[in-house]
Amino acid sequence: MSCPICGNESVPKYRPFCSKRCADIDLAKWLNGSYAVPSMREEDPEEIAEALEEALNDSLREAFEDGAKKPH
Repeated sequence: MSCPICGNESVPKYRPFCSKRCADIDLAKWLNGSYAVPSMREEDPEEIAEALEEALNDSLREAFEDGAKKPH
C-alpha cells in the first residue's frame, strides 16, 4: 500500500502513511478544512443563526447560574 500523501510505501506503525510527517500533514488537512465530507443537506442561514443564539443563551444562563451558586 502506498502513502496517500507522498506515494512512498506505507509503514505499519503509521499505516496508511509512511511516516509521522505524512500522518501529520493529513491531519492538518482535516483540521484546516482542506478535506470535507459533503452533505446533501442545504444549509439554512436562519436556522444556523437560531442555533448559535440558543447555544450562546444556554452558555450565558449556565455561567450565571454557576456564579449565583458561588459564595461571595
